[in-house]
Amino acid sequence: MADAQVPESLLKKRKRNDAWAAAKAAEADKAKKDHKAKRAAMFKRAEAYVKEYREKERDIVRLRREARAKGSFYMEPGAKVLFVMRIRGACDLHPKTRTILKLLRLRQIHNGVFLRVNKPVLNMLKKVEPYITYGYPNLKTIKELIYKRGYGKVNGQRIPLTDNAVIEKVLGEQGIVCVEDLIHEIATAGPNFKQAANFLWPFKLSSPKGGYDVKRKHFIEGGQAGNREEAISSFIKKMC
Repeated sequence: MADAQVPESLLKKRKRNDAWAAAKAAEADKAKKDHKAKRAAMFKRAEAYVKEYREKERDIVRLRREARAKGSFYMEPGAKVLFVMRIRGACDLHPKTRTILKLLRLRQIHNGVFLRVNKPVLNMLKKVEPYITYGYPNLKTIKELIYKRGYGKVNGQRIPLTDNAVIEKVLGEQGIVCVEDLIHEIATAGPNFKQAANFLWPFKLSSPKGGYDVKRKHFIEGGQAGNREEAISSFIKKMC
């Protein structure tokens, strides 16, 4: 009897609102289940990566021991990834040097980027060596950089990597859906390294603790510029 007094338009509105609420609840429940499944898959992938890293370390140790036991030498695997950082400003820059630094995305002092080790890249680095320092970062350093200082480029904007959805939105087609996937792609110089490195906004680091000694000299001469090889990791640690 009560419903008979209610206008038909109001009844339709109630019915529509109930349908919307039910659809919204079903959508939220589905999103929750999907998120849970994604998290489980991400944990499995992260575990697989850790296992892979440990197996590589064990293989290197084993091969070293075998070589020592046979009285021969073990050739260490060559580095695949470089971390390049600008250490000098724009004063008295040659136009060609300025162009190369722009190509490397090193527009400001203390900007840093990951690059793949190859001949064209090494040739470019030699031409701007007085203005940069670079080397071969270890896995721990790559992780710390991405977790502590990592930002992504989304529609030309600098977005913090606080949510895996940011990574999946840009790199999902390449199979990179979380931070661990991104770290693995960079550390191993995988097939989608270029897309992953370009997605990462150039890292903005602080001045090193204790300051610089001599910027204008090469690292092997007691200065700061040029190739530090594995010593780049300890240098980055002072700036994170």
